[in-house]
Amino acid sequence: MTRTRFGEEGAQAPTGQASNSQLLRRILTSRQTRLGLIMLLVMIAFAVVGPFLAPHSPTAILAKPFAAPSDNLLLGADVLGRDLVSRILNGGYKLAWMAIVSALGGVALGTTVGLVAAFFGGVVDTVLMRIVDVMLSFPTTIMAILFVAMVGPSPGLLVLLIAIGHTPGMSRVIRGAARPVVAREHVMWARTIGLSPARILLRQVLPSVTSPLMVEIGLRLMWSVVGLASLSFLGFGLQPPTADWGLMVGENKDGLAIQPLAVIIPAICIALFTIGGNLFAEGAARVIGRTEGARR
Repeated sequence: MTRTRFGEEGAQAPTGQASNSQLLRRILTSRQTRLGLIMLLVMIAFAVVGPFLAPHSPTAILAKPFAAPSDNLLLGADVLGRDLVSRILNGGYKLAWMAIVSALGGVALGTTVGLVAAFFGGVVDTVLMRIVDVMLSFPTTIMAILFVAMVGPSPGLLVLLIAIGHTPGMSRVIRGAARPVVAREHVMWARTIGLSPARILLRQVLPSVTSPLMVEIGLRLMWSVVGLASLSFLGFGLQPPTADWGLMVGENKDGLAIQPLAVIIPAICIALFTIGGNLFAEGAARVIGRTEGARR
């Protein structure tokens, strides 16, 4: 009885978890990851607070198309004569929440598939990875355009399609990180004493793959922003008269020579969002690489 109790406690507190926590602290103390995280938080705050600061309705026509900046319109007007400042301040809210939800959804789906494939192995691993291979053969943007053309654009559908697009790559990364973990002694002991697979995966395996998981969250968020903005630019994302940075670039591109701010500013907002995610993910990957190199 004592042995079983000891085994359960040991299974719930794997030795690798302490080193994993130290790695997380190193990631968060890295200058590059902190800069990327700050940029992400600033852009998310800007997207959330922006609509409350807009001086006009983002759909109200207040001037001639591509009007120059004036006292009433600080940055001028867009292709329909709407206030550019109000459009920019309102243009990040939907992009932000859709990108975050689709990234987290893709990470959750991919992590589940990767953990299950690594834990059970054999036929389960083979079947799941072949399904992943088939999904990887379809570009996410093409798949999204196909479904949007058949069903029609809606925020929920766009989030689901982007999340599904993240799943194959995410599952391969987590499967590769989890396979060495499932062979460790504390996981084998948890199996021996009869703990359920779900409990083992959540308490023993998942904490040991937190570091690559953080890297992937940054990457998936960046790709979600780019994917959603690209779909809006192509006309298959959010639809007019919705204020959206990607849609603004597509709507105003023909007037770039007349009113460049209508294209440049939303493009800069998208770039800052994606650069923040890229800095965070790249910085975390470098810290992990240095730590693993030192261990060897």
